[in-house]
Amino acid sequence: MQPILCLRCRREIETGDKSVAVYMFAQTVGVRPKQKSTASRVSFCPQCAVSLAMGLPPEGALNMAAWEMIRDLVSAEPSLNEAAWESLRGVIGLLSSGDERESSGRNRRVG
Repeated sequence: MQPILCLRCRREIETGDKSVAVYMFAQTVGVRPKQKSTASRVSFCPQCAVSLAMGLPPEGALNMAAWEMIRDLVSAEPSLNEAAWESLRGVIGLLSSGDERESSGRNRRVG
């Protein structure tokens, strides 16, 4: 089984992790015999999905259609935004908060 990667940032998305999946397939309409392509799936991690939805629309009709669907998902329910912030908090937790400077007395204004 191939790993699922975020299309935008290329981070691996583990099975069961929160993400947005966009499924695409094509089929003929009004043409006999009807033909269908195989379905493909692209995935976005929560941070990239929210970032895409908040940004400017992309160029191209197909990109625009996918962007509008992702935007609808992000704006419809706060859980995807919460998942993005939850993941960012984990990254921020690895960084120093800067509070050490304040507690040590350095860089403190006296006035």
